[in-house]
Amino acid sequence: MKTLSKKNCAVVLDILRAAYPEAGCALVHENSFELLVKVVLSAQTTDKGVNAVSSELFGRYKDAAALAEADEEDLWRILRRIGMYKTKAKNIKALAAKLLSAHGGVVPDDYDALIALPGVGRKTANVVLAVGFGRQRIAVDTHVFRVANRIGLCDEKDVLRTELTLMQRLPADRWT
Repeated sequence: MKTLSKKNCAVVLDILRAAYPEAGCALVHENSFELLVKVVLSAQTTDKGVNAVSSELFGRYKDAAALAEADEEDLWRILRRIGMYKTKAKNIKALAAKLLSAHGGVVPDDYDALIALPGVGRKTANVVLAVGFGRQRIAVDTHVFRVANRIGLCDEKDVLRTELTLMQRLPADRWT
């Protein structure tokens, strides 16, 4: 497919905004800590599934200090419905411990600090910065990768190149 001009990319954004005026993050969260943990948990599962296990998770483990001390088998029990629960339990426990040791239990609003946390990659950091801190970021997951390339916003072969190309082609004030 031919790649759209920058002007037509902006038109596509207008069409998407008109078609989905209420679009936003489907992960229900009270604060940046819950958002961060939920985005990490959302890998290879649905946001609906993550939301379903979250009330118990955050009812028992309200902050990084509590989660860092959590019994891993209790986390397995809570998370077992979302898949890869043993790995995810280990990751969010390590994430919480690193938040405590490196940031006093507070989610950093810095990209480099976020990607240094266990289980946090580019997409997760960009979602947290965009949704949790109101920054203009482009979070490219499998769906964004496929759609952006399919409709001509870019023509890239991988997620990273898609993100970087979209950053060049879309107005920075409309990234999120």
